[in-house]
Amino acid sequence: MILIVFKYLTPRGFRGLTFYPFVFLADKDDKLNKVFINHEKIHIRQQLELLILPFYLWYFTEYLFRLIQYKDRKEAYFNISFEREAYKNEKDLNYLKQRSFWSFLKYVKK
Repeated sequence: MILIVFKYLTPRGFRGLTFYPFVFLADKDDKLNKVFINHEKIHIRQQLELLILPFYLWYFTEYLFRLIQYKDRKEAYFNISFEREAYKNEKDLNYLKQRSFWSFLKYVKK
């Protein structure tokens, strides 16, 4: 994981954007935020599991589906399975050591 502070590559309203192997940060102070970095490491693992490009296709498709479902951009974002897994486990700094393969599937709503 390569951390790069460059707020112009981070969408407005977001603190970071993970694009394997890079994590673009809007604020240099987030480099020291262990919970935030753990959240982004979870995304790195998800991207590797899906061989990177399929991750982005799934992410975008699920976002569109959630947008139709919730009719709200923020709620759609927070209900993407990848984000649900990352937010639920970001405070557990040992999560990635015990995480099973494709764990994000547990967070896909029915």
